[in-house]
Amino acid sequence: MNEATSHVLAVAKREWRAYFDSPVAYVFIIIFLMLAGFFTFSLAQFFEAGQADLNGFFAWHPWLYMILVPAVAMRLWAEERRSGTIELLFTVSVTPLQALLGKFAAAWLFMLLALALTFPVPMTAAYLGAPDLGAIVAGYLGSGLLAGAYVAAGMFTSALTRNQVISFILAVVIGLFLILAGYSPVTDLLSRWAPTWFVDGVAAFSFMPHYEALQRGVIDLRDLVYFASVMVFMLFATQVVLKNKVGR
Repeated sequence: MNEATSHVLAVAKREWRAYFDSPVAYVFIIIFLMLAGFFTFSLAQFFEAGQADLNGFFAWHPWLYMILVPAVAMRLWAEERRSGTIELLFTVSVTPLQALLGKFAAAWLFMLLALALTFPVPMTAAYLGAPDLGAIVAGYLGSGLLAGAYVAAGMFTSALTRNQVISFILAVVIGLFLILAGYSPVTDLLSRWAPTWFVDGVAAFSFMPHYEALQRGVIDLRDLVYFASVMVFMLFATQVVLKNKVGR
């Protein structure tokens, strides 16, 4: 293991411990699981639908993540800047990129842990019928990638400000745009006056077409590249902000 990798892992372990050293992680996971269950079994009427699939479960994830992920990510850099520990972090031979990757890995793994704890939902579907396991796997893949994109966006807004509330609001606004840009009511409204190429261009920025394709069980390389591109772009933008803030 080279020095750069060890620094990334050290930062990731530090952030991971920070989540579970306080009640924040447990409260977040409980809220996430309760809301996911409520949306699936109450609003989506899982039992009344009479179909053993998880469409109602996955359909709510973009909206859940839009609110909950910024709450996880808002402290990643804003707290470091507010307390002045960001300078200390970068004086122990840790570069902004290494710190960035470590924090991102810890936050994304935390979200993946919360997602993995929803396993009773597919188990319930399997007990009640014969769901398409391929669609479930693709749905979880899409949800995990979506969570990663939200984490990257939240890290970017957290690096912009010392105020966690402002970071949270900015991340929610970005998430809302990336949902609504491809949301059917919005694209239908745009198509009434805008040319097709413009509507398709706006929708191309959105999470929804790519996420919905995975939700249907279609694993397309273009959708995977889209989510990876969002994460890389947001992390690159965060690195640029950090270098300007700390002068490295």
